[in-house]
Amino acid sequence: MEHFIQAANFAKIGSYAQLFWQGAAVTVMLSLFTVVIGFVLALLLSTMRLSKVYPLGFLGTDKEGRLRDGGVLLAISRFNPLAFLATAYVEILRSTPVLVQVLIIYYGVFGTLVTLPKFTFFGFVKFERFFPGVVALGMNSGAYLCEIMRSGIQSIDGGQTEASRSLGMTQFQTMRFIILPQAIKNILPAIANEFVVIIKESAITYTIGVQDIMSAVNAVRGATFIIIEPLLVATAIYFCLCFPTSKLIAYFERRMSRGDKR
Repeated sequence: MEHFIQAANFAKIGSYAQLFWQGAAVTVMLSLFTVVIGFVLALLLSTMRLSKVYPLGFLGTDKEGRLRDGGVLLAISRFNPLAFLATAYVEILRSTPVLVQVLIIYYGVFGTLVTLPKFTFFGFVKFERFFPGVVALGMNSGAYLCEIMRSGIQSIDGGQTEASRSLGMTQFQTMRFIILPQAIKNILPAIANEFVVIIKESAITYTIGVQDIMSAVNAVRGATFIIIEPLLVATAIYFCLCFPTSKLIAYFERRMSRGDKR
């Protein structure tokens, strides 16, 4: 009876170690770029969701300028197109599989609408496959980070906004200098945890040819017809990336929370 795991198989896949190292490097780059794109997108989306833009607000008052008691016109007057678009984006991206989003971006956007230049950087990363993967993961991450950022902004005491406005600061200045610095401090651990999540979710990009860790597993399987041992190697690499990062995040989270204790 053939053993489930064979030590000889690990020796056979040893010659493919460079593929795994390159895959680990691509996975880390994917995660870093994804979190940056997701953060910028989340900042925009959360601002849109918290905006107070009512282009049809005049419908909410009657001819005498009094607020209507109810009705369709009052409901229309409270319609915020920016908040609607941001909410629709977040709900759609959070309610559909990441794999579907990756395939739509790769085949639907960059496969038909946009043509990317084909070149390799760092000697082994194919831009035409790496970039769509980053975009798809960044869009997905932005939807989740949006909710994190929105809750962080709403956690700031409203009295600080009123105080800043009384000092003559504009809404933009209040958001930039008062609200966002405190909100980002509160949600930084959650953003860092999103980085760990992306490290694991990035494995899905091997389906579009991104040379990540799972792509290395696939290459080894095709060359040696061995599957369990490469998967165990990939598991060990993902663990070595995620576990220390999680512990480092927890350490900084404890350091940051010291100043909040009274």
